[in-house]
Amino acid sequence: MFRRNHLKKPDWLKVRIPSGKEYKSIYKILEKNNLSTVCQEARCPNIGECWNRRTATIMILGRVCTRACRFCAVATGNPMGTFDPDEPVHVAEVVKSLGLKYVVITSVDRDDLEDAGSGHYAETIKSIREKNPDTRVEALVPDFGGDTNCLQKIVGARPYVIGHNVETVERLTSHIRDRRCGYERSLNVLRKYKSLDAGILTKSGFMVGLGETSEEIRKTLEDLQDAGVDIVTIGQYLQPTKKHHDVQRYYTPEEFDSFRKVGLKIGIRHVLSGPLVRSSYRAGEIFTQ
Repeated sequence: MFRRNHLKKPDWLKVRIPSGKEYKSIYKILEKNNLSTVCQEARCPNIGECWNRRTATIMILGRVCTRACRFCAVATGNPMGTFDPDEPVHVAEVVKSLGLKYVVITSVDRDDLEDAGSGHYAETIKSIREKNPDTRVEALVPDFGGDTNCLQKIVGARPYVIGHNVETVERLTSHIRDRRCGYERSLNVLRKYKSLDAGILTKSGFMVGLGETSEEIRKTLEDLQDAGVDIVTIGQYLQPTKKHHDVQRYYTPEEFDSFRKVGLKIGIRHVLSGPLVRSSYRAGEIFTQ
């Protein structure tokens, strides 16, 4: 189905090695509070840029994911129900220390927990809002098994944006994502958030370069618009290790711009599309422009 590739990475995907005063400052603050970021765990290419802008996507509920997607660099396994009950407070304190006006909170999947970690997630959002009343919180959440009670907990915590990624086009989902994930399930999760609170902003994203067609990209955008999604991100898939799925194609910046225009024409309110765009890349800028 997929050919093994040894494609040369184009110049527009090359980034500088992370460094700088702000980068080091954020690293020390996170380390002191024993917190992880998806920037580190998922080997995000934008880590240097974002940290030097004093922004970071904090990853809660540990560093081990119970699912094993073929695109993701996060460690997989069974955390055996363990997590830090004091994490919500620590996260809120870090947000305050960094002086963040906009913060993205994400997590690994925790199928080993009775509520898939949704209660802990909600407590983290509430703790941030209590200690940082002027900070907007974006929750980039897993599917929680599609359980409405779990989704209600997230809505009840009142984040500013709720995001959940479809990750790839429908045809590739079973090959790229863990077998417990599902394209239609992800769309249903996004629909449920809107049904639980019509005023909540919803967000989703997917990668290209996995073997999809231009028609499938358009169909994915149409499906997300139909699910009521307000914000969509589209970025280039980058193979994290040789064990992960091969890159099938590198798209040009011009092609990404064409995807953006298609999404806007379909009716999606905001589309961020570019080679280095990721789910939380410059997330707060949409609301300050």
